[in-house]
Amino acid sequence: MHEQIAANKRKTVLLIVLAIVFTGLIGWLIGYLFFYGGTTGLIIAVGLALALSLGSYFYGDKVVLRSTGAKPVTPEQEPRLHNVVEGLAIAAGVPKPDVYVVPEIAPNAFATGRDPDHSSIAVTQGLLQIMDRVELEGVIGHEMSHVLDRDILIGTIVATVVGAAILLSEIFTRTWFWGGGGRRSNNSGGGDAGILSLILFAVGIFLLILAPLAGQLIKLSVSRNREYLADAQGVLLTRYPPGLISALQKIADAPHAMRAANNATAHLWLDQPSRVPGQDTSTMERLFSTHPPIQDRIKRLQEM
Repeated sequence: MHEQIAANKRKTVLLIVLAIVFTGLIGWLIGYLFFYGGTTGLIIAVGLALALSLGSYFYGDKVVLRSTGAKPVTPEQEPRLHNVVEGLAIAAGVPKPDVYVVPEIAPNAFATGRDPDHSSIAVTQGLLQIMDRVELEGVIGHEMSHVLDRDILIGTIVATVVGAAILLSEIFTRTWFWGGGGRRSNNSGGGDAGILSLILFAVGIFLLILAPLAGQLIKLSVSRNREYLADAQGVLLTRYPPGLISALQKIADAPHAMRAANNATAHLWLDQPSRVPGQDTSTMERLFSTHPPIQDRIKRLQEM
């Protein structure tokens, strides 16, 4: 189990570094193609990513809770849920997160907040209805692991860094198509230097067009890897893998799809919220899903 946790952490660090390098490359290309120097584009990319990250850092959790329709509940309203959250918070050595319930029939859950001192855990009404106590502990243990590892902050950093690169690439590719090309294409000179400049320009435009797809794959890879890690650390926290295994199986067998699902918050949920119940996972879905297939997660937990 500890080896799997360490491997997942190494993969996450590698993906975050890749996201930063990717954004820097896009910024440099934009500067090279449109401003006669890569430094200008790099500064623009870093500045935009920083501004988006700060906004998400301080206000992202409030936006997420509001967008999902989550409502705060008191210990009197949901005593079992509050008891489980409080017990696992004590075991993890962190303050008790705020507790919310989402009025959804589909069983699911998510955690949000920039750090353990500013965190919230939300579960759907459907999840509370079908889970027994050990299964609920498995789910909350998974979400508590996201809080402990600051996964929401990591997800925010990756999403905003990659999002900045994608936004810049879309702006400048549209400028290229509608404005007649960049400065280097219009002033490339002659001879071998001119040919090389045109080749670099063509490669740059090609990479900028592919940036949204590449950025999305990086972001999704980080999200899927963090789910495996939260599963492993969640059962380490509860000391009872069958609880989370049973909970995941119930979620997989549930006949309802999420109504409040959207692309902006999909990576936060315990399971892919847009998943159509009963369908097999296709190869393309495995590539572009925010979560690994739930049966793969169950298999890994059973091997622990």
